[in-house]
Amino acid sequence: MSSSTSPSSLDVITFGEAMMLLVADRPGPLEEAQAFYKRTAGAETNVAIGLARLGLRVGWASRLGTDSMGRYLLASMQGEGIDCSHVICDATQRTGFQFKGRVTDGSDPPVEYHRKGSAASQMGLADIDEPWLLSARHLHATGVFAAVSASTLPAARRSMALMRAAGRSVSFDTNLRPTLWGSADLMRREINQLASLADWVLPGIDEGRLLTGLNSAQDIAQFYLAQGARLVVVKLGAEGAYYQGSHQGQSVSGHVEGFPVAEVVDTVGAGDGFAVGVVSALLEGLDVAQAVRRGAWIGARAVQVLGDTEGLPTRAMLLETGL
Repeated sequence: MSSSTSPSSLDVITFGEAMMLLVADRPGPLEEAQAFYKRTAGAETNVAIGLARLGLRVGWASRLGTDSMGRYLLASMQGEGIDCSHVICDATQRTGFQFKGRVTDGSDPPVEYHRKGSAASQMGLADIDEPWLLSARHLHATGVFAAVSASTLPAARRSMALMRAAGRSVSFDTNLRPTLWGSADLMRREINQLASLADWVLPGIDEGRLLTGLNSAQDIAQFYLAQGARLVVVKLGAEGAYYQGSHQGQSVSGHVEGFPVAEVVDTVGAGDGFAVGVVSALLEGLDVAQAVRRGAWIGARAVQVLGDTEGLPTRAMLLETGL
């Protein structure tokens, strides 16, 4: 499929780092693994792939090396039909990668990142092509891209502010990566500032507690609504999600149950799958309860597969469920 779509026809744009993912073939400590499965990884790219599979026209901006990992990631994204016209491939830089272990008890698997000084960490304000960005209906942002380097933080801030000022919608998944920040206080301050630039804020319950100092999903939602969000959806893991705010001119709030899962294979990617469901449904004009239910269903699919994107459904699969 073509690597570029007509810019004026894009539904969603996202900025972020893609990494090659190596998943251990068996449970146990990473150092004892003898073989690995090769996959793609990256919070923003997971969402981009998920939205593209549902038929949305998606653009992704990033930087990669010209090494084999960078070529693999670019081909994978192009193969999903994503506009990669704003991905810069730099022969002087290297592509980030990560290892992920396997667990059998449903807990979060061990993850080891090798991304410091990567090509994507060189991204900054110069990587924002304003006409291209503003041609899209929506921007999906996460706390990961902002945390990658000192130059990606202002780029994250600027892209969100531009879209908000232009009347486009912006979604923000807090997606905390504490090891990428200088301190917990810096992370809290910057993530909350970014959240104030978004229309739809999507924190996990534990993330929300860390960021706000508040305990309940309702209080966390009210914190971000007071900062300027229009809608807050707090992810509650297996218990589903709580939402509060306004949509299509009406006040909304409620709880959506999670979808039962027989066996949790890999929790990584569940939040990205949830974002795919919520963002796609809201952009399609569905109500918030429907959007959150779709998010919960895709999130449940994501935890039942090995990699970050294998559980992301096609439009045909989605239609079969009525979601």
